[in-house]
Amino acid sequence: MYEQHFGLSAKPFQLSPDAAFFYPSKEHRRALSFLQYGLSQADGFIVITGNVGTGKTTLVQTLLKDLDQKRMAVATLVSSNLDEEDLIKFVATEFGIRSHASSKAELLKDLEHAFQQEARAGRRVLLIVDEAQNLPPMSVEELRMLSNFQLDGKPLLQIFLLGQQEFRQTLLSEGFEQLRQRVIATYHLNPLGLEETRTYIEHRLTKVGWTNFPRFTDSAFEAIFEFCDGVPRRINNLCDRLLLFAFLESLDLIDGEDVNAVAEEIGEEFLSGTYDTKPERTEGERARQEVFDAPDKPLESVARGLFDKADLTQRLATLERAIDGLGHGMKSELAEVREDLAYLRLLMEDLHQLVSRREDAGRRGGQGG
Repeated sequence: MYEQHFGLSAKPFQLSPDAAFFYPSKEHRRALSFLQYGLSQADGFIVITGNVGTGKTTLVQTLLKDLDQKRMAVATLVSSNLDEEDLIKFVATEFGIRSHASSKAELLKDLEHAFQQEARAGRRVLLIVDEAQNLPPMSVEELRMLSNFQLDGKPLLQIFLLGQQEFRQTLLSEGFEQLRQRVIATYHLNPLGLEETRTYIEHRLTKVGWTNFPRFTDSAFEAIFEFCDGVPRRINNLCDRLLLFAFLESLDLIDGEDVNAVAEEIGEEFLSGTYDTKPERTEGERARQEVFDAPDKPLESVARGLFDKADLTQRLATLERAIDGLGHGMKSELAEVREDLAYLRLLMEDLHQLVSRREDAGRRGGQGG
């Protein structure tokens, strides 16, 4: 409706994910680097989490659009509350596998045979599970079992798991240690900051031929960030309505008051939500605060929740080797990743010292008794 009036070739703020509009924010660049590394390994699970609307699906679409489709069989499953048997049927359907199996065991055999045929033809098999937080624990475990399929010692299936923040709790829960050990790349997407909210909006407008008509004032960008908390999908929704408002009101300039008016129309309840909008706090800093600011929790309990009961030192070493293999084209991003790793190593050392002191105190107390 407003596109022709403003000389735009298409709607710049559509709500459906579209890799053509991918905005390489700091968060998304880093996440994409980890995904590219994970995909290059052709094995295991890659996990991307983030709150609603932070761009998980668009990120994966961007990763896949440059792949050679002749060498990759890809299926996407948008999950609901599927039990393990329905999940297997759904996977088979999405890969176009026709099966007349009368049991789950037979269906699994058909899947394995189909994946073996793809491997012999030189094609990799990739399953993308979106909204993974909706899956019951047994269905998540079934995905791990699918990843066991091999041919000549090489895995037949790689799996991407995309989910909201609560999916991380599923992975950290009891009984998922084997799956956690197969996660070779993971990233949690945070919202955009104020400056990136502005450049995100300008990026999408430029993609459709925007010539600064209508013009957005600084106060408009600040108000958009305030109402949307830097969440891309919320920004899209608000900016689409803003452009319609500007068209109906014959405006050639959008300021903060206009944003406030449109946001009130949409409703504060629709836009409400809490997000971590402090990107300056690294994962290491958040983990450190969780450990040392939780006096009511046993140290061992906190440590188990943070480090998944796995050998974190080994995982850090593996990740550092992966970073070294990413090349020199992303020096600034890699430097930040290394900084986060340094925080994690310091955290491990502090935890070790605290545990040692507690053990020493316990021994001294026992001797004194």
